[in-house]
Amino acid sequence: MSFVLVQLPLPAQIDAGRIIEAIDPAKDVDGFHPINAGRLATGQPALVPCTPLGCVMLAKSVRADLGGMDAVVIGRSNIVGKPVAQLLLAENCTVTIAHSRSRDLPAIARRADLLIAAVGRPEFVRGDWIKPGAIVIDVGINRVAGDGDRHRLVGDVHFAEARQVAGAITPVPGGVGPMTIACLLRNTLTAATARRNIALKI
Repeated sequence: MSFVLVQLPLPAQIDAGRIIEAIDPAKDVDGFHPINAGRLATGQPALVPCTPLGCVMLAKSVRADLGGMDAVVIGRSNIVGKPVAQLLLAENCTVTIAHSRSRDLPAIARRADLLIAAVGRPEFVRGDWIKPGAIVIDVGINRVAGDGDRHRLVGDVHFAEARQVAGAITPVPGGVGPMTIACLLRNTLTAATARRNIALKI
């Protein structure tokens, strides 16, 4: 029996859970395998999903010590929401995971010293949801209608409003996306180095 851990860009007839479980956890540079997810959840060394890792690195580029911060994650996906919450707990944040059924979501967001939006809805988080001076990490990437036949990319946060309030905010595009790529390369190097060290010990 397989369990779908994440949604992958695969045809509908292909079981994403079986594909993920077929990957060697030591080579799972996306950090999606149940073994890596379980190791992350229990605080053990693991290959961590790239986008959550990038989010934490971006937050730490603004404030090196995240300990004691109130962190709110909007979104509970297995790709971003849950793993970034685990990473923030490891950084000694007080973490709230909010989602579409959370009561009074704006009030929850306003508590956040660190707000991570990963809900998949364009410009969902408004400026008046942001605590003054908060760090805002926008994971969303949404294609919306622009001028004429053109489209534009926007995040889950209304950037123009939020930037007037936030202490730091990531743009879309050009924020979390490049960090995700960098963390994928980091995981690849980590995995390759670990396999080489094992081979040298044999």
